[in-house]
Amino acid sequence: MTTTPQHALPSGFTDRSTASDVLAGINLSGKTAIVTGGYSGLGIETVAALSDAGARVVVPARRPDVARQALDARGLSEVEVDTLDLSDLASVRAFAERFVASGRSLDILINNAAIMASPEARVGDGWESQFATNHLGHYVLTNLLWPALVADGGARVVALSSTGHKLSPMRFDDPQFTSGYDKWQAYGQAKTADSLFAVQLDALGQSHGVRAFAAHPGGIMTELQRHLPREEMIASGWITEDGTVNERFKTPAQGAATSTWAATSPQLEGMGGVYCEDCDIAEPTVAGSPTARFAGVDAHAIDRDDAARLWELSAELTGVNAFA
Repeated sequence: MTTTPQHALPSGFTDRSTASDVLAGINLSGKTAIVTGGYSGLGIETVAALSDAGARVVVPARRPDVARQALDARGLSEVEVDTLDLSDLASVRAFAERFVASGRSLDILINNAAIMASPEARVGDGWESQFATNHLGHYVLTNLLWPALVADGGARVVALSSTGHKLSPMRFDDPQFTSGYDKWQAYGQAKTADSLFAVQLDALGQSHGVRAFAAHPGGIMTELQRHLPREEMIASGWITEDGTVNERFKTPAQGAATSTWAATSPQLEGMGGVYCEDCDIAEPTVAGSPTARFAGVDAHAIDRDDAARLWELSAELTGVNAFA
């Protein structure tokens, strides 16, 4: 197994590069991509950029009619839409079975869909909804799509993590928050899980030609904030009283750049298992630095032992494991 150093390349791109910028000169003709949540926010920007580069893109969506309308309005009528509810494993299984049965290979899988800081809710077998939707749903989806991912070799999987991973490591003693719910700790655990998922998938998949990356898109105002009261966003400094967005925030096109770069960049050939931000491999967090709260990756989100432990837990909870 080869290990990619968790250090910047550097890539030559910046925090203001867009998804289209990182795809300049890259031809994805003949490639097939799946982007969950690919009909709003970062997702639709990702889909547009991949489609413009020649890829055939599939957008699985909980509300396929809404997705179809949004994509058509963006001029993306050629993008395929199918039904998928990440919080419902029967729905995940049905989508994956349809795709695999189509006989298509899968070159790019971007696990983009997410919920953030949502009220306490339980799905599946009593699973905390952020952990279940952001991590377990994508875990099952990726495992069930494995035949398509290995069909041609060279596939990449990108898990959308976040600087939110800094809010909580994996709570292996109580991952479902049965002892008391905190919406931000639950979000933090889910984003840590997304990063650890990429670490372990890469370790398991690279001998099959599949590489995996975690990506932090940056701060962006999208539908992801739909559960947050306006007052909370003002108090956090995300927006001002008059609704002006903090200048540190990216546009959706800029926010889509890092995951798009991780999924397609020739600079990452032969690499994987790392957390990326600002269109490059992120540096490990330097404790006590002025940027430690919002830049770099904390050790608990790339810990290989915890990544393997999370994979085992996910397999136990869902009964799905392509590598069993």
